[in-house]
Amino acid sequence: MPPSAFSGDGWLELAREVLDIEMEGLAAVRGQLGSGFLATLELLSACTGRVVVTGIGKSGLVARKIAATFSSTGTPAFFLHPVEGAHGDLGMIRKDDVVLALSNSGETDELNNLLPALRALGVSVVGITSGADSTLARLSDVTIEARVPREACPMNLAPTASTTAALAVGDALAVCLMRIKDFSTKDFKRVHPAGALGARLSQPVACLMHTDNLPVTPQTAPVSQALAALNTGGFGLVAVTDMAGRLAGVLTDGDVRRMLFHENGYNPTWPVSAFMTVNPRSVEATASSGQVLDLMEAQQITVLPVLAADGTLAGLVHVHDLLGKGRVRFAPE
Repeated sequence: MPPSAFSGDGWLELAREVLDIEMEGLAAVRGQLGSGFLATLELLSACTGRVVVTGIGKSGLVARKIAATFSSTGTPAFFLHPVEGAHGDLGMIRKDDVVLALSNSGETDELNNLLPALRALGVSVVGITSGADSTLARLSDVTIEARVPREACPMNLAPTASTTAALAVGDALAVCLMRIKDFSTKDFKRVHPAGALGARLSQPVACLMHTDNLPVTPQTAPVSQALAALNTGGFGLVAVTDMAGRLAGVLTDGDVRRMLFHENGYNPTWPVSAFMTVNPRSVEATASSGQVLDLMEAQQITVLPVLAADGTLAGLVHVHDLLGKGRVRFAPE
């Protein structure tokens, strides 16, 4: 087909329709979340073994992804093929494991034939299905209903919106478990030693901090000068230094609000030192980026001053710099 055949808006409209249908499915499943999801969280958070995720066909592919997401976010998990499970791989399952079984219809023979054997092992089984009255639902200890209004396939046959919904339910479980287990950036780095984030967080923060065009002002400067730096700096704060270049404080958006509503009114000639936050949190340039990110997460800080050994300001680091997302700059209005 020549490239000109794709120059119209028809294909883009179809693509947008597919995304609309999938978003519609996610919205429907969002509304269905309830006691089954909470009971599953309770089972998984109390699990002392591993999470065994199983399914066949497209549900099997989703199950593999859910198992991988669990394993990389602090919940040990693996994928079990239902047919292989019935031919010896059940030996990998222990009594303290929890099984997540995926089937859109809930009537997949290969999966349902395995469920009695799983129950005989004494493991808890969670079914994720659109069929609340299906065989899978009846044979499971807990059921999470994930029913979409329609598939994105024009024949309403190929698993599209339903697999997206099942995958999203798995993501929701994984993220909730991360919060329950207090899974930190340090933990993420531990299980992703070869990943970009792991390598990034191993570096000293000096390698990632910003050193050029910093929003800095001397403590004797008028607040009007500090406000100009705050407006163009893109960090949400201004570093305030003494005559030796040492960090004396910071002026944040919150400080500005307090200044503007001062009981004596706002005077742009006031010294910035009268309104800055003194003794702000800061880090040394030699600190590891992983340690700095842990501090920022714990204290809910987005920007930190970075100091040289003599206390002078060496740079500023934004949480996005540590995560590799790039710093967000806001254009002045």
